[in-house]
Amino acid sequence: MGYYDDTEMSRYEDKKQSSRKGYFFSGLVGAVVGAVGISLAAPYVPVFNQVNQARQVQQTEGTAVPVVQSSKPTDLAGMIQGAKEAVVGVINYQSSDPFSANVQEAGKGSGVIYKKAGSKALIVTNNHVVQGAKQLEVKLDSGKKVTAKLIGTDQLLDLAVVEIDGTDVKKVATLGNSDNVRVGETAIAIGNPLGLEGTVTEGIISSKDREIPVDLDQDGNPDWDAQVLQTDASINPGNSGGALLNANGEVIGINSSKIAQEEVEGIGFAIPINLAKPIMESIEKYGKVQRPFVGVQLRSLGELPNYVVDRLKLPKEITSGVLILQTTLNSPAAKAGLKEYDVITALDNEQIASAAQFRKYLYTKKKIGDTMKITFYRDGQKLEQQVTLESGSN
Repeated sequence: MGYYDDTEMSRYEDKKQSSRKGYFFSGLVGAVVGAVGISLAAPYVPVFNQVNQARQVQQTEGTAVPVVQSSKPTDLAGMIQGAKEAVVGVINYQSSDPFSANVQEAGKGSGVIYKKAGSKALIVTNNHVVQGAKQLEVKLDSGKKVTAKLIGTDQLLDLAVVEIDGTDVKKVATLGNSDNVRVGETAIAIGNPLGLEGTVTEGIISSKDREIPVDLDQDGNPDWDAQVLQTDASINPGNSGGALLNANGEVIGINSSKIAQEEVEGIGFAIPINLAKPIMESIEKYGKVQRPFVGVQLRSLGELPNYVVDRLKLPKEITSGVLILQTTLNSPAAKAGLKEYDVITALDNEQIASAAQFRKYLYTKKKIGDTMKITFYRDGQKLEQQVTLESGSN
């Protein structure tokens, strides 16, 4: 997609998913191979460095009460065994003939059981794991297979939520706080790389705020700058959709991709769980992700040929921004008077150099119902307009 259309992410995703499968993280080095690993934390499992209950010493009047503490040895094996019970396999069945009811296995991934609601259990996985599925099946840790229902997906963050009957679900993952992650701390992945079920890998957090360009439609132009956790825990094809654990057995990230190049090893990525949580909640509630929208299709100036830029009559000092290709009828942009061929250079006085930056600012800094100041140029004249953001489902 050479442009950005924010008029409704679900509409954009449906159109993209019908023509191509998955997406890849591009940038840094090499090609990105989708992964589907699973690591999760279950409640009631031992915690690293758990402190035994303090032994109190006889207290005498006027003296402090000393407390003696002893550290319990780390029970890594126990934590992993508990976590495995909340790790599942996700099987994607598709049909080679759209007119046939017959389906066959098209791919496998992993998933994390993160909630039980009544008789149902909810599982988070990657969008590319379930993409194009005609039927979905989940394989529990016990080996039992159950039918799964797709609740909704988000192509932008590569997330999906599926639902299964929760009768046989005994453990649910514990979701941690990815904002508290520190570089150098332990990272553990549990999943099914290369079809090897229940594989456990351990490493460290290499970076907590890495940004990776994402090309959703593989046209060579980034559509989004994804914020990810980087780890050297081994993540291979088959790990995607799983979770990255901290030393306490808490899920801190959903594994999504790995740079796959012969000379590059130990570089894996996971979606921070704090970014994933609101997406999961929105999918649960609406069946899709509700995001603020402006109602514009954009193309970065840097992607345009010089002769097109010259016709925009921009001042010489304006060398970056985004061109409006089209506004949606009755959208916030249309109501504010924005038009085709206007060039947006800033949002709330923050400089915008590309369509990916426009989208990131809109989705990470603003909420539905917020107002946003748009600075733009029309026929060489600098103008400003306030827009009130609406829901992407409208």
